Amino acid sequence: MHPALARFRRRLRVACADAGVPADDRARLVLSATLLAEASLGAGRRVVLETAAAEHRLAVTLRLPEPVEQARRNALPLLPDAGDDATPTWYLPAGEGPVPAPADDEAATREEMLALIARADGLAQQQRELKHELAETNSGVLAMYVELEERDEQLRTAHAFIFRELEDALRPPPPDAPGLGLAVHYSPTDPDSPTGGDLYDWFVLPDGSLHVTLVDAVGHGVTSTRHALTATHAIRTLALQGHPFHNLIARTAETLARIEPDLMATVLLARVDPATGETTLANGGHPPPVLVTEAGAAELLPPPVVGRGVGFPDPGSPALTRRTLRPGDTLLLYTDGLIESRRDLDEGLVRLLDHAPAHARHPIDALPRDLVTRMHDVVLHTDDTVLLALRRTEHL
Repeated sequence: MHPALARFRRRLRVACADAGVPADDRARLVLSATLLAEASLGAGRRVVLETAAAEHRLAVTLRLPEPVEQARRNALPLLPDAGDDATPTWYLPAGEGPVPAPADDEAATREEMLALIARADGLAQQQRELKHELAETNSGVLAMYVELEERDEQLRTAHAFIFRELEDALRPPPPDAPGLGLAVHYSPTDPDSPTGGDLYDWFVLPDGSLHVTLVDAVGHGVTSTRHALTATHAIRTLALQGHPFHNLIARTAETLARIEPDLMATVLLARVDPATGETTLANGGHPPPVLVTEAGAAELLPPPVVGRGVGFPDPGSPALTRRTLRPGDTLLLYTDGLIESRRDLDEGLVRLLDHAPAHARHPIDALPRDLVTRMHDVVLHTDDTVLLALRRTEHL
């Protein structure tokens, strides 16, 4: 060993002994400092060693003649705590008091090797104990995971039942309207949730005519569902009280403005006389219905004057749309989710007019579902979708 390196190691060990540094920490420090300094000392270059003991710790700093590469620093048994590439500094915990310094380098090296072996044995034992604890913990976690999976399945089953009940409550089945075939399909944004702002209502009035309400409330989730329910119930109440059809949307908006000031919804109303097929539509900001004749022609039924929905400025339907359904004709009422799956409403209307004729003679019960599936072949934007189909039959 080069004499300068031997003196360097001796100074390190004396400083550690004076500070009471444990042998295993001393061993890692001496080895790390030796690896950094031996090349310079062997070549006769000066390496400055500074030590200072204070506050129950020993500070050791090397001032090297040239910077040490980061890769060499990272490979040291004891990484420096501070300093740059040319002045690494270590901070080691001090003991209760000074301990005897080793007699010579050989004795010191032997003592340090034994301390490192003892340290390695201790770490190995700790690792074995930790593995055992982890195995026990993993076993417990696995059992807990299985239990949670069982509970989660129970919750999913319960939620599915609740959702079915909610859907039955929110989306009424077709009423008995002789002379008309009725069907509906609802496609939610989230298949696991029946809530949303797209709701409908249909019922037969005392004079035998069918009333249909289709509402698309602004927003999503439970709040929009509550708003849509409020609007459909208000319209039902006013319709059964005999309020004029042409004024129903405006009257509903006026009624709800005081009790639901934040409610905003587009509204489409239809009134159909099954005996004659006479159909009247009131549109408050809603996508226009589509009339599909038995012969396979499709026509949009936009309002003569654009109206606005509940909660919008000047709500109502300024002018009504009238058509007569002939036997075999089908009227399609829908929310905008049907035509905006590709983000372009105008394109969606064109596609709806292209696809609807192919369903002119389709069984009425399957028509809404099949047409929604056809329209949603490419989905770039998801939104709740309701499609109602009304077909006049040949006989009452």
